[in-house]
Amino acid sequence: MKLIVGLGNPGKQYENTRHNIGFMILDELAKAWNINFDKNKFNADYAITYYNGIKYLLIKPTTYMNLSGEALRKFYDYFEINIEDILVIYDDLDTKTANFKLKAKGSSGGHNGLKSIISHLGTEKFNRLKIGIDRPTPPMKVVDYVLGRFSKDEIIDIEKIYSKSINCIEDFSKMSFVELMNKYN
Repeated sequence: MKLIVGLGNPGKQYENTRHNIGFMILDELAKAWNINFDKNKFNADYAITYYNGIKYLLIKPTTYMNLSGEALRKFYDYFEINIEDILVIYDDLDTKTANFKLKAKGSSGGHNGLKSIISHLGTEKFNRLKIGIDRPTPPMKVVDYVLGRFSKDEIIDIEKIYSKSINCIEDFSKMSFVELMNKYN
């Protein structure tokens, strides 16, 4: 089983904000696979499906970003998932908007959702799909920027990476993570 975790904040007020790019990618994946996030358990909206013969568990924690690790850990334990079968999708300030990068391990880089996951899993060694949102222009504060909505131009750019992100998630079940990084990075 593959566990795909999209990070974001629940609620209408956070829709289409930079911090919710993980939710946005999973919503596009759900459309492509014709599935719904119609279940809620362990403080997450989730869906279970098969794609190309592989079982996928897709979760969107409803704990808010800073507590994302609580929900992930409960699914990890309940379904007895191997750590190498987890892929976390999140926003990254250090990557240009609408670019993405796969990473197999690392620190939180100041991202509170990742801090929570690292704390709850007890390791920095889990697979990540970092979606670029760029940095704010001073004097804008980072918190205001990440909780702000994408501009119309940024949305156009973000929509261009949806299919590439979905292909990457689909390939996650077909190849090693090193092969995946070599293909997409």
